[in-house]
Amino acid sequence: MKTDTIDKKTPLTRKDFKTDQAVRWCPGCGDYMILANMQKAFAQMDHAKENNLSVSGIGCSSRITYYLETFGIHSVHGRALPVATGAKLANPDLNVWVFSGDGDSMAIGGNHFIHACRRNVDLNLVIFNNKIYGMTKGQSSPTTPAGVKTKTAPEGNYENPFNIGEIAIGAGATFYARVPDNDPKMMEEAMMQAYNHKGFSVIEVLQNCVIFTDGIHEKITGRDTKDEHQVVLEEGEPIVFGNDKEFGLKVEGMKLNKMTLEDEIGGSLVHDPTEDDTIFHLALARMQLPNFPVATGIIRKVEKPSFEREVHQAIVDAKERSDFQSVHDLIRSGNTWDIV
Repeated sequence: MKTDTIDKKTPLTRKDFKTDQAVRWCPGCGDYMILANMQKAFAQMDHAKENNLSVSGIGCSSRITYYLETFGIHSVHGRALPVATGAKLANPDLNVWVFSGDGDSMAIGGNHFIHACRRNVDLNLVIFNNKIYGMTKGQSSPTTPAGVKTKTAPEGNYENPFNIGEIAIGAGATFYARVPDNDPKMMEEAMMQAYNHKGFSVIEVLQNCVIFTDGIHEKITGRDTKDEHQVVLEEGEPIVFGNDKEFGLKVEGMKLNKMTLEDEIGGSLVHDPTEDDTIFHLALARMQLPNFPVATGIIRKVEKPSFEREVHQAIVDAKERSDFQSVHDLIRSGNTWDIV
């Protein structure tokens, strides 16, 4: 269990996490699927309803705090993570979920993102990655692929895009999952595993924007292409893909390589998200078309001390030291001049 919990008297359902607010996303937007699965996931969590907190920044994704019946903070652009960190430090028993877009988290919020990863704050971050700035009408974001035409790059985007998984794992995130917005089962499973993970959990959702980047993930998530272009990772299972599961992965030199299973002895690599070393998790997160399928599912899941528990333990340790206690007593007595 992720944090201390309070017994619930009656089971909760998705309906308990719906609000009376009209959902203001474009028809067909992938955000609806994220909202539905988040509501379902909250109903399964062991926290009492009043101990759930939703925090968001600015953008289409960040409207979700109005649609989740939890305590919520709609913060400012790029600052959802420090706000959430403050809440978690103040009350480590809160179940804190953060919602952000690829622009909100990777651009103005990029600095906060990498430090949340390295600190291993016990938060859950869901990134709605549609590879565009949607709310501000179609500007290039840090994840927009090179060559894609946008309002700020009408001849085609000329910047190299970020790989969210590569940044998260490289910065120290102990949990990283990548899920398509059209696979509710995988998304719900990732949300529940993130909830039960003690540390910073990042879930990147390959989310479709029907207005500005419609079909941006279609080669990966499309019904006719996903078997060939997507490899679903399962803990303890060989990494296989292809229409007939005829391909796998092997280590060749210093990198991963694709192999045909019938031509090789020993089979494909077996996925282990709990491996402490990041080398293969980074390699899996970096796989991209056309040379490799895109990896989805739980890519990394390792246990390390969480930031807020370490901070609170440091406070306890400091209080137990005699020098801290003597200063504390002087302050309480009003004789602070004796400290100088």
